[in-house]
Amino acid sequence: MSSQLIVLLISMLPVIELRGAIPVGISIYHISAWVAFFWSVLGSIISVIFVILILDLLINKFLIQRIYFFNRFFTWLFEKTKKHHFKQFERWRDLALIIWSAIPLPGFGAWTGALLAFVFGIPLKRALPLIGLGVAIAGVIVTLITVGIMNLPFI
Repeated sequence: MSSQLIVLLISMLPVIELRGAIPVGISIYHISAWVAFFWSVLGSIISVIFVILILDLLINKFLIQRIYFFNRFFTWLFEKTKKHHFKQFERWRDLALIIWSAIPLPGFGAWTGALLAFVFGIPLKRALPLIGLGVAIAGVIVTLITVGIMNLPFI
């Protein structure tokens, strides 16, 4: 398997995402920072598409339509979440998705941005560019940190 494909697949994993893929690509597979950045951002964006589409298919088209318990549970969960956070999220929607996706820490990132977009009903066409921009910002941050740490004199 090529190193670029491994970096792409690592960046698609939840929690790890590009935070782990870029350092692995640069330090273990010795690919250039730009190549690691490109494949990591691409993998994260691909995962956003899959997360939103799979959640929509699984929850909206299957569980809610066919199983009464899940219909009641997800209706309650989404209504409660929207009730408590809708005003804040609606006010900052686009910027919130970008920032949430741009913070390169666990609990933030592409997967969480996709989950937020799904819960708040933001269509994929609108959410994907915003989350993609956030992922690119996170990629720049992680790449600069990785390259900076690797160029320290004691390493």
